[in-house]
Amino acid sequence: MLNISTQDLRHTAIKFLEQSPPQRLQILKQLGIARYDFLTKIRLNEANIICMMRFFQYPNQLKFPILIGADLSGLILDGVNFIRGNLSEANLQGSSLVNADLLFVNFTKADLRNADLQGATLNETIWLETLVDNCQLGVGIGLNHLQRQDLQVRRARFNSSAPLTVKAERSRGFNS
Repeated sequence: MLNISTQDLRHTAIKFLEQSPPQRLQILKQLGIARYDFLTKIRLNEANIICMMRFFQYPNQLKFPILIGADLSGLILDGVNFIRGNLSEANLQGSSLVNADLLFVNFTKADLRNADLQGATLNETIWLETLVDNCQLGVGIGLNHLQRQDLQVRRARFNSSAPLTVKAERSRGFNS
């Protein structure tokens, strides 16, 4: 789809987003980008039209997901691979990214309020001005100490279920 006009690219993106998830997956397979199957779940709105235009512009050169400003709110994206993805200004509010691979992801100015990232791998992630109120980060795999502190100050929640389980067992008399 090289040298396609912006208007044609926009039309292609809208047509894609009007398709059912199985039809979308078939299109992604034809373009050789079926690894981005999460695109079968996104809604038809202006933010996602722009996002899809980026995917369709140069599908052969697409190495990492460019999701700048995308609306992924409320989606179940458990186990997704967004390694080296750019999710700057993306709306991930209320999304589930449990056990996702998020190494080297840029979350600058993204909205992760009420999102669930438990078990996600978060090495080398960028969190500048990211909204994280009530974002569940589990044990925070890959976060450094300063990132953890910063995210806690901004009201991200770190699930400490393992220590609580040990405390609960000890209080019931199951000392190890």
